[in-house]
Amino acid sequence: MAAITCFIRYELDPFQREAFRTYAQNWARIIPRLGGRLLGYWLPWEGSNDEAWGLVGFDSLADYEAYRARLKADPEARANFEFAQAQRFIRREQRSFCEDVCP
Repeated sequence: MAAITCFIRYELDPFQREAFRTYAQNWARIIPRLGGRLLGYWLPWEGSNDEAWGLVGFDSLADYEAYRARLKADPEARANFEFAQAQRFIRREQRSFCEDVCP
């Protein structure tokens, strides 16, 4: 079975980069504990200043779905989601799933 990567594109408030950095650093602790393989989070360096990305790997879509259920039940994960909602630094979030071609 091929591994998959959840590619997350964020549209950010460019004046709240540091809030997004905190959010991403929180996920760096949470994601591996709950079963995801964090490949990284990226903030824009040059060019567009309102787009960031996160990549998380899974062995299968079923593993991703189980991970999402664990996220919803985890107090630290819920607190990070609530932090993002309260601070409103994420304007839009899109998820795409990619199959690993050369794992």
